[in-house]
Amino acid sequence: MLRLSHLEKTFNPGTADAKRALCDLSLHVRPGDFISIIGANGAGKSTLFNAICGSFFTDSGTILLDGEDITLQPEHVRARRIGRLFQDPMRGTAPDMTIEENLAVAAGMRSWLSRVTAKDRRAFRDRLSTLGMGLEDRMNQRVGLLSGGQRQALTLLMATYNPPRLLLLDEHTAALDPGTAEKVLAITRQTVEAYSITCLMITHNMQSALDLGNRTIMMDDGCVIYDVSGEERAHLTIHDLTARFRDARGRELDNDRMLLGNV
Repeated sequence: MLRLSHLEKTFNPGTADAKRALCDLSLHVRPGDFISIIGANGAGKSTLFNAICGSFFTDSGTILLDGEDITLQPEHVRARRIGRLFQDPMRGTAPDMTIEENLAVAAGMRSWLSRVTAKDRRAFRDRLSTLGMGLEDRMNQRVGLLSGGQRQALTLLMATYNPPRLLLLDEHTAALDPGTAEKVLAITRQTVEAYSITCLMITHNMQSALDLGNRTIMMDDGCVIYDVSGEERAHLTIHDLTARFRDARGRELDNDRMLLGNV
């Protein structure tokens, strides 16, 4: 489905600020995989997503999506098949437009001449009702007035209204309070399962990385250092994950955000 082979990316090459962000990274994502990705700050997680989306071209390596080489494909072309959510709940929607207008855009009504029919509104209400946040009764409200959790749930719905081939979740619950984050994660699980979407999710919460999806990947210094699924993953604990990091890198995992996120 998605195959990354020997990706390399260095920012500011040849300068004192040179940073090798991806280091011979290879990864095979199978159809229907829901992969949680963890790693300390600077491990290369968001850089990996940017490479997949085409925010920049890698220095070397190849990216295949459904067997097609998209390594040099522009970002806007990839966006037709790749959906992405960010940490900031303010991204991914038009705040001055209503919920209905945002959903109309997500549904493919790109022209201002497009008319939302009664049938469209019923479909919008039905999809909104699956979120369990009462947004189906507020379709004429401007999105900018929603809470962070409501907006992130709406953004997820928009990104999957026409299910993408690949969904990238870039710490999409990190800016939410714990209770709201749990609700958005539940909606995420429900959505991914309902539409059989292949999904990669970056998270700083190691327990979520073990609970969600079918596979967990740990990154460090721009490469994948641990990839686990199946029975082995089912029996892993947070302590086991930190031990795997120590075994692979010869040092302790010292990212406070990751460790405190599991207290």
